Amino acid sequence: MNTPTKVIEFSIYRFDPEKDEKPYMKDYQLELPEHTDMMLLDALIELKVQDETLSFRRSCREGVCGSDGMNINGTNGLACITALSSLKSPVIIRPLPGLPIIRDVIVDMTQFYKNYEEIQPYLINDEPLPAKERLQSPEDRAKLDGLYECILCACCSTACPSFWWNPDRFIGPAGLLAAFRFIIDSRDTAKKKRLSNLDDPFSVYRCHNIMNCVTVCPKGLNPTQAIGKIRAELIKEQV
Repeated sequence: MNTPTKVIEFSIYRFDPEKDEKPYMKDYQLELPEHTDMMLLDALIELKVQDETLSFRRSCREGVCGSDGMNINGTNGLACITALSSLKSPVIIRPLPGLPIIRDVIVDMTQFYKNYEEIQPYLINDEPLPAKERLQSPEDRAKLDGLYECILCACCSTACPSFWWNPDRFIGPAGLLAAFRFIIDSRDTAKKKRLSNLDDPFSVYRCHNIMNCVTVCPKGLNPTQAIGKIRAELIKEQV
């Protein structure tokens, strides 16, 4: 007995700066079993067999590396954990908004990483080194839950209008989430300096709680909640 099939239509953003004058959308079709559980990334790999010039990033295929972030039917997400069955046809694929295009749906992440670097995403401790390691209580460790799991896919920051308007000044949701992770880490001794570095009109206060960052995070994290807590810590320092 033949397996029932269906045709999924795709419209994908294409741009090769070496030969294209401007971007354009290209249509594709993929015939699949009617009840497929294929992920979007697998479908894109199948389409690349049809058209080897189609370019996109991918690596782990498990929602861990964050490399295949893209705009899917108008919403940022990871192709590797987006079920094709959850998407309406035609599936419209565009690059993450707000970042320069390298080729097709591959974006230049330089500004995103630069903003992340600015928050000094590592422990700072000026106390003498312990014999083995810097310990913390289970309670203090639990405070980091919901903050450290970010995979730097940039889905949140590129969904944020404040980041679009001020990418070189507003750190963005991902960076501020990480900033709070180190601000509240009991092993870090640079809390006051970290807060001082964020006490300006752009670093924290350009967040207007639009919530796009929360709805698109593939890990279910809440950057706006962390940003609100940073603001509360800043108020404490000023009292």
